[in-house]
Amino acid sequence: MMKNGNEAAARVIEALDELGIEYLLAGSFSSNYYGIPRSTRDADFVVVLSTGITALAQKLGKEFELDPQASFESVTGTFRDVFQVPSIPFKIELFHLSKDPHDCMRFERRREVFDELIGRKVFIPAVEDVIVMKLRWANGAKRGKDSDDVRDVIAVQGDDAFDWDYIHQWTAQHGTRELLDEIRASIPPID
Repeated sequence: MMKNGNEAAARVIEALDELGIEYLLAGSFSSNYYGIPRSTRDADFVVVLSTGITALAQKLGKEFELDPQASFESVTGTFRDVFQVPSIPFKIELFHLSKDPHDCMRFERRREVFDELIGRKVFIPAVEDVIVMKLRWANGAKRGKDSDDVRDVIAVQGDDAFDWDYIHQWTAQHGTRELLDEIRASIPPID
């Protein structure tokens, strides 16, 4: 039996790898990697599913309960499948890779890293794409935790760690540049 969300995420990654399903681990898991770790009740994956969700559900087994109804996610305009892990309680959200230009670009730019909390190698977005996507969520879904994640990632990584031209290109397209500027201005200088 799994003890926490890190173990649940590791099980999903193992199953995705075994089935040859390309993925990236996004959401708070990716901002935790680059920023200040915080607790979460879900793991968000972006996946390329060519054959549907059934094979993954079978591979994961009975500890993961698939919601039979796929849902639509409005920020990137894609569908998602949801697995519940009632024993811990935890949720796995699998967002289908959309045709959204930034969604495709962040998937192309993903990086394989060793995640200490999960205890294995995992594909995550590049740090700039974490910033861009968190800003989209903060703006579209009005979630304060996403703005906090952006601030924490920038503060931990340091301003010089980013390709700001890349970030500014996407924030201009998404209408999130002003929010980015507000967040950056709120970060105190480190002496």
